[in-house]
Amino acid sequence: MEIPFLKTPVEFLKGVGPQRADLLRKELGIFVYYDLLSHYPFRYIDRTKFYKINEIVDNLSLIQIIVRLKSVEVIGEKSAKRLVAQANDDTGNIELVWFQSIKWIEKNLQPNSLYVIFGKVSFFNGKKQITHPELELYQSTNPNYGNLTLQPVYSSTEKLKIFGLDSKGIQKIIATLLQQSLPHINNVLPQYITDKYHLYHSVDALKNIHFPINSQTLKFATNTLKFEELFFIQLKLLRTKLLRTQKFKGNVFTKVGDKFTYFFHNLLPFTLTDAQKRVIKEIRLDTQKGIQMNRLVQGDVGSGKTVVALMVMLLAIDNGYQTCLMAPTEILATQHYHSLKALLKNDFVNIALLTGSTKTKERRILHQQLLSGQLNILIGTHALIEDPVVFKNLGLAVIDEQHRFGVEQRAKLWRKNIIPPHILVMTATPIPRTLAMTLYGDLDVSVIDELPAGRKPIETLHLYENQRLRKFGLMQQEIAKGRQVYVVYPLIKESATLDLKNLLEGCEVIATEFPLPQYKISIVHGQMKAKDKEFEMQRFVKGETQIMVATTVIEVGVNVPNATVMVIENAERFGLSQLHQLRGRVGRGADYSFCILMSSQKLTKDGRTRLQTMVQTQDGFKISEIDLQLRGPGNIEGKEQSGVLDLKIADLALDQQILMEARNTVIQLFEEDPDLKNPKNELIKNYFIQTKTGITLDKIS
Repeated sequence: MEIPFLKTPVEFLKGVGPQRADLLRKELGIFVYYDLLSHYPFRYIDRTKFYKINEIVDNLSLIQIIVRLKSVEVIGEKSAKRLVAQANDDTGNIELVWFQSIKWIEKNLQPNSLYVIFGKVSFFNGKKQITHPELELYQSTNPNYGNLTLQPVYSSTEKLKIFGLDSKGIQKIIATLLQQSLPHINNVLPQYITDKYHLYHSVDALKNIHFPINSQTLKFATNTLKFEELFFIQLKLLRTKLLRTQKFKGNVFTKVGDKFTYFFHNLLPFTLTDAQKRVIKEIRLDTQKGIQMNRLVQGDVGSGKTVVALMVMLLAIDNGYQTCLMAPTEILATQHYHSLKALLKNDFVNIALLTGSTKTKERRILHQQLLSGQLNILIGTHALIEDPVVFKNLGLAVIDEQHRFGVEQRAKLWRKNIIPPHILVMTATPIPRTLAMTLYGDLDVSVIDELPAGRKPIETLHLYENQRLRKFGLMQQEIAKGRQVYVVYPLIKESATLDLKNLLEGCEVIATEFPLPQYKISIVHGQMKAKDKEFEMQRFVKGETQIMVATTVIEVGVNVPNATVMVIENAERFGLSQLHQLRGRVGRGADYSFCILMSSQKLTKDGRTRLQTMVQTQDGFKISEIDLQLRGPGNIEGKEQSGVLDLKIADLALDQQILMEARNTVIQLFEEDPDLKNPKNELIKNYFIQTKTGITLDKIS
């Protein structure tokens, strides 16, 4: 494509102008010609078929017919006035009705003439009727009478519609632009790729995505544009990865030393799973290559990611380096600190915690210990990337739940050492394969897909409001055994707009069912001060309280093996990923555990699917695939990744095969021509440079 032409501001297009252009910018994010051409239809109206009147049934919505106009008359007076036309074909009669522009329409209608009629059918007093139909005179000499296409439907807004930019208005300006653009559109992919995957030329793809001749041309156009979009995303990610391996050297961990060996033989509380061993081996190989490691470790709830991270930290320490672990919240950072302290059992490794709550005096001591090299492991929140935090020799940075951090925040960790530290990213949120390849396509990916031996499955129950006594009975039964219970609510206080059980009201109900002094309750929510949350958390961890009533602040980072019941109120209001994370707070010990999903009986289709999925499976990766289909990628990974996921046409839930083909093509391309110097890849290189895709093309001339 000729990028300079397509970067022309949209206000210069005939039919747009400054006022409409301003609205297009504000309402749809359309700034230049390219944006408008990329505003693809979200559905199509089939104008390729003609019906006979006797074929019209009430489950048809939009139909197209050829009829003869028999009579036209105005009925009623003033506000009740309407124009009614009787029409027929050789199979029956139909009524056409207009309530607006009556004079103009009556003047232009020609009785006894044949018309092509298109519109929505309704049945009134037993008669077939179309209100405000589209119509045009039938011309037997013109074989292309009617639209005879799949008519595009574009997304618009109420403000745009006021200025004539409804779907039809947008269709009109796109048609104008497309006609002007055709001479400026070149292929963006070389012929050897388009031939291999049976893709259209870019001109044909754009013409047929906006104005398809038939369903077959629409399919080819759609596949072509999806492939192009995913291809250039993968090109960007894999080029970044390639350049990073060439540009950034990495510290080499040459040995497995005393600390790693001592922990493995004397302190490791359980036998590593094969999956954990495999991931540690992959990381070990990364740290011996002399280039910076960037690896994502995915693992379901309870799969043992923390132990893997600790063992890699010990590997770094044995080789003379310091390490850090950055978590998105103070609760999670504190939990990691206590977990690692518990695993290490003694002080053969120096470990510290740095968060926003760390006092100034303690900070000074930490800063000194870091600079001197006395401190081996520093765990913390965003406080780790502050300028005063200076390491003597940072060799490894572990980032937990990386999607909650912005790109710049992560990059600051790189600058904490002359040679950038190895980066190990962990997530307890299973990520669908297609999403991982798109969000984290520049990282190497390891998966811990095995739970430690002895873990018992969690029994998941879906109960309705009228089954609340059963819930209380199960809670009492487990507390009587000495176990503990979580009860999670979506809100803190009652909402005027949402009919949800709220935390404060829930506490009152629970206090009635579980009275003092036999039962004690902890309360935790996001609006509490950090020290108050920690106090309540620790009461529950120590077993001083039997029930923790909380919001989703406990979604990650709480490890209480004695807790065996997770109750989630208004479970239909939570996303699948959240439900799965919350369920993972129980089942962490050797006892049978339960997850109770409470909901109203009025469920949406998606809500019912989510709850049924939770009852049917505990496989986080299966759950994540269904979550992707229900919610789409942009709602799963948060705003930090929205630039990567701003897809115009591809759908990661549906287009797995196209994504794999695009990614494999890019991998093969870089294996054969990493600098894009081969003449057959000239189109790719030019499009790269012209679109300024954000890829550092150091070596591309």
